[in-house]
Amino acid sequence: MTDTLSTPNTSAAAAGIDRAAFAREWEDWHRAHEAARADGHGFLAVTGLHWLDEAPQRFDRTPGTWTTGDEGPVVELDADEVLELDGVALSGRHAFGPIAERSGVTLRSGDLAIELAKRGGRDILRPRDPAFPFRVAYTGTPTYLPNPRWLAAGRFVPFDAPREVTVGAAVEGLQHVYEAPGELEFELRGETFRLTAFNGSAPGSLLVLFTDATSGLTTYAANRSLSVDAPDADGSVVLDFNRAVNLPCAYTDYATCPLPPAGNRLPVGIEAGEKTPLGRQAA
Repeated sequence: MTDTLSTPNTSAAAAGIDRAAFAREWEDWHRAHEAARADGHGFLAVTGLHWLDEAPQRFDRTPGTWTTGDEGPVVELDADEVLELDGVALSGRHAFGPIAERSGVTLRSGDLAIELAKRGGRDILRPRDPAFPFRVAYTGTPTYLPNPRWLAAGRFVPFDAPREVTVGAAVEGLQHVYEAPGELEFELRGETFRLTAFNGSAPGSLLVLFTDATSGLTTYAANRSLSVDAPDADGSVVLDFNRAVNLPCAYTDYATCPLPPAGNRLPVGIEAGEKTPLGRQAA
């Protein structure tokens, strides 16, 4: 007999779900998520966070002398130093041009991938080394067991016009500005909540950053994130808190992750999704 969830206390989003199939789908999803996180050039491989300015700087294992200014980031390479950009070798002096906020390019130097990006209005350089001991030693992130009780039916409530929302960052003194198209209103265990939503990575999808009563206890204190599929034509959405995940700042000081906007602290404990990582890379 199929083990389905259908009790008087079950939410509409979870009613009639095959628990075994639900768990298998979650396990497949989380396995893929972990594989991406532990990729040889993923965030666990970041060896440093370097802030560029007008003063020339050199960084360990990163070719070139670096500055930034009106031309955007600029690198001066010695005769024996080579960087590659999109498969093309650079030499001498190269100006990359102004980089847009939350954009960037990836350079290569041997096994290193070197991220050149802009975060919080400042240009940064982040080398990523597949052999970085922190990445090599990573064994996975603890999680709560997947449970359909943490599926929440809701609706997307759009603002009259998208709003620019300023939030803090994992790096002290840094701020991020994101466009928020609206809020997600949902019911969970008999209570109704609202979270400010940002645009997600897929067209029409949404992203929420939040904390809850487990934050700083069993889950990472600063934030967790949850991706939500594009709303249906009537605005209906389902929030699956089993897929709440840590941002890179939960693992390393070399991340500039945004913090949740004001009002995105849930007063209940979301005992679902990823827990606090077992290890962390300090600067």
